[in-house]
Amino acid sequence: MVVRAERALGAVIGSAVGDALGAPFEFGTEGAFSDRFPEPGHGAEMCGGGGWDPGEATDDTQMAVLVAESLVECDGLELPDIFRRFQRWAAAEPKDIGLQTEAVLSSGDPWDTAAALHFQVNQRAAGNGALMRAAPSAVHFAPHGREATMDAARRLAALTHGDRAAWEGTAVFHELIRVALTGDDPLDAVAATLDAVHPEHRRRYATVLATDWHPDQATEFNGAVWPCLGSAVWALRTTTSYETAVRAAIDLGGDTDTVAAVTGGLAGAVYGLAAVPERWTAPLHVPLPGFADRMLRTSDLANLTRRLTG
Repeated sequence: MVVRAERALGAVIGSAVGDALGAPFEFGTEGAFSDRFPEPGHGAEMCGGGGWDPGEATDDTQMAVLVAESLVECDGLELPDIFRRFQRWAAAEPKDIGLQTEAVLSSGDPWDTAAALHFQVNQRAAGNGALMRAAPSAVHFAPHGREATMDAARRLAALTHGDRAAWEGTAVFHELIRVALTGDDPLDAVAATLDAVHPEHRRRYATVLATDWHPDQATEFNGAVWPCLGSAVWALRTTTSYETAVRAAIDLGGDTDTVAAVTGGLAGAVYGLAAVPERWTAPLHVPLPGFADRMLRTSDLANLTRRLTG
């Protein structure tokens, strides 16, 4: 039996591992990961490439850490503090940062209006840039119940994404993690979770979370929030382990680091930290540009997760 604490560690570290594992394959072709590493368990999969060192986590996990450290150090949700941390990080010119996120953080607008103002002008803010960083906050807010955890997810997403679609996808992810941490199957909770999604966005999420949906049916690139979340749930549904779920996610191609980060968070919460291969956690490292050249390792993420869960 996997205990709750191990599931929480699995969610946070599993998301980071998926991010680092998928990064070298971003915008590549379908099946590229399995073409290169056809036999699971033979090592070297944390290969680096595309500007990333082996085991190096991207902006997905870097922003997730900033959220987590704010939650711990502020003893709760302090949105202005998180926004300031994001701005400091963005100003340090990280290797990668989403266009939407960068535009909001560099706009000079206040924390509580920057994303909304950007959306009013551009009408494009349904990317997966809020979903990708949500594993630590999902773990932190899980004990507070469905309504509270979904509300927190929406508020966190709204810091950088003015489109409610991004808020709702992040809220669904928060809730599925909450269910997984209890030991229940998050796939069984999809229908009830959809009932809590904003009515204007419920149908689209119902489509991508349906049991018969396949990522090939996506009408948008998986850098958008709907197919990204749908692909992660599909990967969890069609596999039987953390490793096979993450492999399936990366093999979809496209925005591989984020789809694998979201998948890794879900699968890590379901299967627990012990299911995340040590050959993947050993080289994992998370740089934090703008924060005195700090570099977090897996043990640091584990300590941070324990503080998040009290």
